[in-house]
This record gives sequence, structure tokens and C-alpha cells, in this order.
Amino acid sequence: MEKRIGASLILVEDKSSVAKLNEILSRHADIIIARQGIPLLQKGVSVISLVLEGTSDQIGALTGPIGKLPGVQVKSLLMKSTHVVANQ
Repeated sequence: MEKRIGASLILVEDKSSVAKLNEILSRHADIIIARQGIPLLQKGVSVISLVLEGTSDQIGALTGPIGKLPGVQVKSLLMKSTHVVANQ
């Protein structure tokens, strides 16, 4: 399967889901190129942005469980790149 470059934006509204979210992210660390967390204290939420490189299945295996966490939303964008090789 072809690898893709992608980005996911995670909005955390329920802090009780943070431990489980971090577990999921750790399990998929091999496809995470970069991670940035931004606490929006005045709004009571946090935003995490991820830059990803993996197959559609790998990225779905990461974002699917995140989207099922209470008080957590995730949206992703995947791009096809002719410079990304699946066997690396």
C-alpha cells in the first residue's frame, strides 16, 4: 500500500481522555513525524497537531480510536506524494 503524508488536528475538550489519547499516540509513534500541543487555557481546551507519514490504513488505525474518545475530536488530511516510498 502506498504511503501518504498527512496532518491530523486533535481537539481535546475532556481532560479525562488525555491518558488514553497519549497511549494511542505512543502506540503509533512510528508514523508520527511531528507533534505540537497548544493549551488554550482561556477556552478550557487543548489542540494537538500531528504531521504523519504512513499508509491510509496506518493513519486510520491511529485516528479511528482517537475519534472514539469522549470529549475528543480529530480531523485529518492525507495527500498523495510521488516522493514517499512505501518500503522505507
